[in-house]
Amino acid sequence: MQTAFALVDGEVRSWTLPARDREVMPGVLWGSPGEILSPAYWAALARATPDATHGFVCQDGDLASEVGFCLLGGFGITAELGAAAHDRLRAAGVFEADWKPDREAVAAMLKSPLTVNRRLVHYRFPDQRATRVSQAMTALKNRPPPTQCPFTFRNDLMTLPGVGPKTASWIVRNLTGSDSLAILDVHVVRAGQAMGLFRADVRLPHDYAEMEGLFVEFAEKLGVGAAALDALIWTQMRRLSARVLGHC
Repeated sequence: MQTAFALVDGEVRSWTLPARDREVMPGVLWGSPGEILSPAYWAALARATPDATHGFVCQDGDLASEVGFCLLGGFGITAELGAAAHDRLRAAGVFEADWKPDREAVAAMLKSPLTVNRRLVHYRFPDQRATRVSQAMTALKNRPPPTQCPFTFRNDLMTLPGVGPKTASWIVRNLTGSDSLAILDVHVVRAGQAMGLFRADVRLPHDYAEMEGLFVEFAEKLGVGAAALDALIWTQMRRLSARVLGHC
C-alpha cells in the first residue's frame, strides 16, 4: 500500500492507494502519485480536485445551446475560443426556439474577431461551423432527440451534421452528467496510451466504443466518476501539452 497527500481547501488530506506494482487493470500498473500520468497520479489528483471542468462546460442546460457549444469547439479550436464564439451566438439569440436558421448571419458573426484573453482572435472554419450550427438547430426543432437513455441520446445526436461520438458524448455529459460514457479527445487518448490503458495504434472514431469501455472501467477501479476523471485528464494534459509539448 502507499499513501498520497494533497492540500484541499487549506487542509492536508491523505488517501491510501494500492502498491505501485499492483495492476489496476490487466497490463496497467498503479505506479505512484509522484509519477506523472500514472493511475496513482490521476487517482490522487482526482480526490484533491473539487471541480475539474474549469469553466469549459456550457452552463445553461438547454439542448440547442449545448449542441451549439460543442459544435463550435473541437478540432483546431481552443476551448477559450469556442466558448467566446458560443457566447456571441447565444447573445444574438441563435439558440432560441424562435430563431430562424440563417447560415450567412452565423458565418458573419463567426468571421468577426472575438476577444479571448484580452486579445482579438479570428475563429477558424467560420463557414463550416456556421453550416453545421444552422443545420443542427433546424434538426433539433424538427425532431428533438429522446434524452432518457444516455446511449440512445448519443446515437440520435450523431445523426446531426459534424457530430461524432466525442462531440455527442460531450453534449450528453453536459446535459445529464452521466458516468456511463466518456469524452475521448486527443488529450485523454494520449494519457491513456501513456499508462498502457489504450493501444498505441487506436484510431478515432473507429475504436471509440472499445476505448470508452476501458476508460469507464478504469474510472471505476480508481473510485472516480468517469465524468470527473476525463475532465480532469483533459485539463491536465492540455496544460502539459501547452507547457512541455508546445501545443494544446
